[in-house]
Amino acid sequence: MNIRELKLSIIEAGEKAVKQLVKVAKEDIIKFDQEDDLAPDRLKNAAATKKLAIFDAFEILKRIEEERAMLDGNVAEKKTNTPKGFAESRSK
Repeated sequence: MNIRELKLSIIEAGEKAVKQLVKVAKEDIIKFDQEDDLAPDRLKNAAATKKLAIFDAFEILKRIEEERAMLDGNVAEKKTNTPKGFAESRSK
């Protein structure tokens, strides 16, 4: 198996992982129970888990797009947000 095939396999696995993370994000948060002292902590943990799943899914998707672009030869120049002085901006 060459590098390109391995990267395609990793991309496929990443897409499956994103689907699983979407399932986690769609699940209902546990319901609040007045008698349960741990309910607020459980709600907080459930919300944090959903947030993490969503952010991880977006991060994986972004990386998949970057890798696909590299495999297809569509490598875009990365832009940086660092400020430049007059000389640096005119040097190109």
